[in-house]
Amino acid sequence: MPTVLSLSGSPSATSRTARLLRLLDARLASQGHRVVPLDVRELPAEALLGADFAHPALVRVRELIEAADGIVVGTPVYKAAYSGLLKCLLDLLPQYALTGKTVLPLATGGSPAHVLAVDYALRPVLSSMGALHIVPGWFVIDRDIEARPDGRTVLAPAAEQALLPLLDQFSAAVHRAAPARLAATA
Repeated sequence: MPTVLSLSGSPSATSRTARLLRLLDARLASQGHRVVPLDVRELPAEALLGADFAHPALVRVRELIEAADGIVVGTPVYKAAYSGLLKCLLDLLPQYALTGKTVLPLATGGSPAHVLAVDYALRPVLSSMGALHIVPGWFVIDRDIEARPDGRTVLAPAAEQALLPLLDQFSAAVHRAAPARLAATA
């Protein structure tokens, strides 16, 4: 069973980004993936800001990345770029931490004016970290992510129609790459 690390770079406890990722996690799990959610905001600030590479929480993140076949990276867009919190984590990872991984970059934001942040801010960083395959990313406008009173998250139909085929493409790519990755590490 391929493992997917679902990484939220949002600093907010009521994050639409994290809600979106948890919704997509359920779909990936239904497609035969073991999904491990990770909210960067739950990591110790002193370890992130102090660049404490030996901190057990950061060691654990590196282990989760190493064990993952695929990684979904979600971030809110601030000032036309991915979150500073996500940057703090990415800066502390080894240069080629994503080698051999299939990656799906996702971003959320209040305006379609920031849609290019996925391709011009996030994708180059993921690529420089050695990702084997970065599937087309997607930007979801905040108003298209509805948090229902019963705790469910619902995507607007147009957003769902655009995003789910990309998620399925990611899922298929992870399934294809997982046996080769396991054979290479054996």
